[in-house]
Amino acid sequence: MNAPETLQKHGKIMLVGLGPGSNDHLTARARAAIAEADTIIGYVTYIRLVADLVEGKEVIKKSMTEELDRAIEALDRARQGKKVALISSGDAGIYGMAGPTFEVLFQAGWTPDSDIEVEIVPGASALNTCAALVGAPLTHDFCAISLSDLLTPWPTIARRLDAVAYADFVVALYNPKSGRRTQQIVEAQRLFLRHRDPQTPVAIVKSGYRPKQRIEFTTLDKMAEADIGMLSTVLIGNSNTFIKHGLMVTPRGYANKYAVEAGERNTHDGEQAGRSLSTGLNGWMASIQASGRSAAELAAEHRLPEDYIAAVLATEVPAEGEANEIEA
Repeated sequence: MNAPETLQKHGKIMLVGLGPGSNDHLTARARAAIAEADTIIGYVTYIRLVADLVEGKEVIKKSMTEELDRAIEALDRARQGKKVALISSGDAGIYGMAGPTFEVLFQAGWTPDSDIEVEIVPGASALNTCAALVGAPLTHDFCAISLSDLLTPWPTIARRLDAVAYADFVVALYNPKSGRRTQQIVEAQRLFLRHRDPQTPVAIVKSGYRPKQRIEFTTLDKMAEADIGMLSTVLIGNSNTFIKHGLMVTPRGYANKYAVEAGERNTHDGEQAGRSLSTGLNGWMASIQASGRSAAELAAEHRLPEDYIAAVLATEVPAEGEANEIEA
């Protein structure tokens, strides 16, 4: 009788987002992934957040700047046939360990068809968890920018800050300040003040959903004076964001179309439910084409590139057509 074949052990890497750090906000899948894992790898502070869930497991703690080492350790354990939970706070794909891990895997020749399985377990990021603590600041277009220049050149960061400030995004600043990086938040403020009202609302959330949680509301002109550190997320409003009754809110724009102050869903004159605003794309294109003004004048008024305006002036405005699906 032949000896039974030795079964090939297949390893697995689970890139687990812990959310803000409280067990109440840890997803069921994240909890199950940690329970399933043989080995837990992560930054020491993150491991401390789930200390009660990792007892009896191999735990590998790494320092803040050892992201690639964490990914290499995860690959090494997975090659041994182990199931590894590589943990990040927030979401593993947002300034987390997913990117560095895939870089290490690809360099090692890994493909999705390899023996090592990779699963990304999403978690709530600081962007939306901190927003939930202060109100509804992200109801309209927003973006996130990290002020850490450890891996990204400062001119690149500065260009992004200037662009989003000009474009009137609500912005979440990650890694805004540390013991050694104290000037970056000042420079971010300087760039934003080129385009934004000094009284633009700003919310600063430190250690959100953790025991030392602290929330501070301020304005753009006083932002750099606030208590900000590496555990802080800074939320800068857009030109319509306001703070009322201790809540930071960015309107979605319903008041542009509906008479919301009357408590009814009646549209303003010239507007139709389920259709673009009269100042939507087609309406705007038609209005500037009918204005008889030059591309240079229109570009200055709308703060758009002159060559873009020139192209719009030369474009045939499409008919409105059938009613679009109502948008959220």
